[in-house]
Amino acid sequence: MAQYFENDDTLKSEETIKKVVINNKNYNFTTDNGVFSKKGLDFGTRTLLETININEIHGKVLDFGCGYGPIGIYIAQNTDAEVHMIDINRRSLELARKNVNLNHVNVKIFESDIYQNISELYDYIISNPPIRVGKEILYKILFEAKKHLNKNGQLWIVINKNQGAKSVLKDLAEKYDVELITKNKGFYIICAKNN
Repeated sequence: MAQYFENDDTLKSEETIKKVVINNKNYNFTTDNGVFSKKGLDFGTRTLLETININEIHGKVLDFGCGYGPIGIYIAQNTDAEVHMIDINRRSLELARKNVNLNHVNVKIFESDIYQNISELYDYIISNPPIRVGKEILYKILFEAKKHLNKNGQLWIVINKNQGAKSVLKDLAEKYDVELITKNKGFYIICAKNN
């Protein structure tokens, strides 16, 4: 079975629109086969979005591994930040573009293999990172984020306890100022500051 971080052009498309409520606001997201959480907003991403203090988000934000777009769209709709969204999965990017129009937000969306096509610095990188890529690539995502953050920029991630959240927390602390913001049903919301 193809993973959501791969491109599989043979996968049959079955687009559906999911209605989602985040912090008492309504969103519509077109989802499809071959993308992460196609049945609707996953619990980890929801916890991440409902934890972040939206009033503190400003400047430039990168939604890393955007999937069909819930993080970037939520940030764009609730802040005046400039939002960029990246993914390696072309179907995800196509859906993200549809969802940006569906939810009437203005963002920049482009394809990138990890940070390959990133040339700017961000105040925030926000992600529900793709755990299934394996530890080596996951750590590349988490630690190379530092090169793409402004000084005092923040990396916000959600990771499940069963998927190594404790060791990620400990390892991130070697390179960042790390704070465990909250835990919810095994999901850790972590903020790593670029000091």
